[in-house]
Amino acid sequence: MIEIGKYNKMRVVKEVDFGVYLDGENYGEILLPKRYVPEHCQVDDFVDVFLHLDSEDWLIATTEKPYAIAGEFAYLKTIAVNRVGAFLDWGLTKDLLVPFREQKHRMRENRSYIVHVYFDRKSERLCASSKLDKFLSEDITVQAGDEVDLLIVEETDLGFKAIINNLHWGLIFHSEIFQPLKIGDKVKGFIKKVREDKRIDLSLQKSGYAKVGGLAEVVLNKIKEQGGFLAMNSKTSPDEIYETFKVSKKNFKMALSNLYKERIITIEDDGVRLVD
Repeated sequence: MIEIGKYNKMRVVKEVDFGVYLDGENYGEILLPKRYVPEHCQVDDFVDVFLHLDSEDWLIATTEKPYAIAGEFAYLKTIAVNRVGAFLDWGLTKDLLVPFREQKHRMRENRSYIVHVYFDRKSERLCASSKLDKFLSEDITVQAGDEVDLLIVEETDLGFKAIINNLHWGLIFHSEIFQPLKIGDKVKGFIKKVREDKRIDLSLQKSGYAKVGGLAEVVLNKIKEQGGFLAMNSKTSPDEIYETFKVSKKNFKMALSNLYKERIITIEDDGVRLVD
């Protein structure tokens, strides 16, 4: 099934001087301009393309990759505003329209916003919206412990709001953050808890002993790299621990505890040492 605003694998049906035509099924033949045609491409070959509308609103194919496709959220910059709406740079020649009715707050030029990209079937146009809530689901598809993709949307007094897997809202509390974050960042995270009210708590690290098992091995390898002694222990600052291992001080201490209980290391005043 051919989908506008998404990537499609399409068959070449005709070669012309200015490109090739692709089998668009119910949309008819769709042009892939010459500048995007892969080398040695010929009739009956299949090519991976993105379908969008050109400046004349003709359906066209490209091998360029936009910053987001239909169904995704992205942090995009406004490059123009006119009587129709705001236009965003999304990595293609034709800019992406945010109609005024789809702007949560009136957009301004040269500012960036989190938006949802969608195909408007009524107008048959690709558009974006900053009214994010209506594109998110309360039918929870994740559970505690899941690794997820996060898009950082907003900082609040409690922490950072993030969109989970392009589907749900979640919150990373300040106490769970051990790295710089800013709006628009795309990071991996973990579901810490799904509350009864369907609110989702997030973490940027696995929690508990599930995390420590893997971290203990990482710490052990680091000690070996340092010749059997690592000048870090439970007294080391959280910033130094994060800079070295990208984990919280709590998880680092739990990893040391595991290694100590297994009698792999001894803990000294100025660091930890491998047991001979």
